[in-house]
Amino acid sequence: MTIRHTPIRQVGCRDTLFMGGDRELIMLSGLLSCTLLFSAVQVFSFTLRTVMVISSIAIWLIGKACFRKLAKVDPKLRHIYIRNIRYKRYYPARSTPYRINTPTQVKQYSQ
Repeated sequence: MTIRHTPIRQVGCRDTLFMGGDRELIMLSGLLSCTLLFSAVQVFSFTLRTVMVISSIAIWLIGKACFRKLAKVDPKLRHIYIRNIRYKRYYPARSTPYRINTPTQVKQYSQ
């Protein structure tokens, strides 16, 4: 009896990156820069419009470079950071988070 080999294709298990960075972060920075760019149409001053166009292009390029660098370090870094934010700063040493320590329990162990 021979061992059956099943190939695992790389396309099924690699991360979804867009333009080299995390898909949601790249698209969010693009949306932010496009919003800033199209809001410049409403401004009447030519110099202010030029500043807004340049700043929107700068936001797009700097954001894209930063998100590509983050994705090179770890493609799941955004998910890890969001999970890290949800953790509490301190978890007390007890069996369950729903247990209420009463003063009598504390006195027994402090003697």
